[in-house]
Amino acid sequence: MFRYFPTNYVWNLSVDLAIEMGARIGEIEAMCGPLLEASKQPDAQGTRAFAESWVRMSDRLCDLADEDERRGRMISSGEKRLRAAIYLLTSERMSHQSPGRMELYRRMLQLFDRGNALTRANCRRIEIPYGEAHLAGLYVRAEGVEGAAPILVQLNGLDSTKEMKYFVGLPRWLATRGVSSLVIDQPGTGEALRVHDMKAVYNSELWASKVVDYLETRPDVDRRRIGLEGVSLGGYYCPRAVAFEPRFALGVCWGANHDWRDVQQKRLQREGSFPVPHYWEHVRWVWGGKDIAEFMQIAENVHLDGILDRIKVPFLVTHGEQDSQIPLHWAKRTYEQLVNSPKRELKIFTEREGGVQHSSFDNSVNAGTYIADWVAENLGGRTALRAAPDGASTSGKSV
Repeated sequence: MFRYFPTNYVWNLSVDLAIEMGARIGEIEAMCGPLLEASKQPDAQGTRAFAESWVRMSDRLCDLADEDERRGRMISSGEKRLRAAIYLLTSERMSHQSPGRMELYRRMLQLFDRGNALTRANCRRIEIPYGEAHLAGLYVRAEGVEGAAPILVQLNGLDSTKEMKYFVGLPRWLATRGVSSLVIDQPGTGEALRVHDMKAVYNSELWASKVVDYLETRPDVDRRRIGLEGVSLGGYYCPRAVAFEPRFALGVCWGANHDWRDVQQKRLQREGSFPVPHYWEHVRWVWGGKDIAEFMQIAENVHLDGILDRIKVPFLVTHGEQDSQIPLHWAKRTYEQLVNSPKRELKIFTEREGGVQHSSFDNSVNAGTYIADWVAENLGGRTALRAAPDGASTSGKSV
């Protein structure tokens, strides 16, 4: 784990996540250098200083992007706007609940959309009807595949968004392997929470089934090859949904989360690392509950015991060996209870390959490509590229 701030896990987590999304080290130094003293006393004032510093860098990049556009340099402008979106996303994630947080979030969405348009990214926004509103998602098309392709639906954790998941890279790694992606803001995350006030629910199959319904209407999706992946708290949502929605062809936990109720009980006792400032206000924003006691009653349902024997498809459980948020034994519990999966695997990332921290935020690429390879092998993608006649590489057939 890269520790820019020697004593502040929450701030380091944000910096590491930003790096994994594509932050530049010189810009990180400019943003974080003035914050070293504030990081030693991580109070509300210090956290505001952190958020404001990242907003200023985003503003600077937007000014530079505007200059690029005036010179007709649209690709450069788009790349800067996407990086500015990463810095706003980081600031918003660290912010307290306030009208200013929503303004940051909307600006991030605008920058993300504009950046993707200018760079002609392989990324399209979709909306899936849900209740009286919709679930927003990002669709990334498989490369080198004609007609219907396999697809992996990807879920957020407690404090991530679809844009964060997209930036980290799993959709890109899958596209290279002939697998499409749909990264969604499920209830309790991203747009679902911020724009539509959709709280998280323990029975994730309710909304996951609606996602499958939508994908089955798309001619570019093979309805027999729809997988599901979840990161962090998504390591609970995903196996729960696969257990109760038999149309999923496989499941993946990028960081297991077998018994989140136990994690909350431990956090009440100050055990384990917190992912965001204002943690207890954040979880009540996500799940509901007028106070901590009521939230803890809601959290009682968030566990996988007695559920996983329903899963009858391949399932991969991954976990970082040094995860300080979710103990490793919960990954082992999830794996042990997948007794009816025809192909279950437990992959623990060690110092040798990196990705030892929570959901591999300290080194996403080796863990993410391991997951991408496993998904390709089990959904009918590819794990190698064939050589073109001129010696250039091109997409090969499924392997």
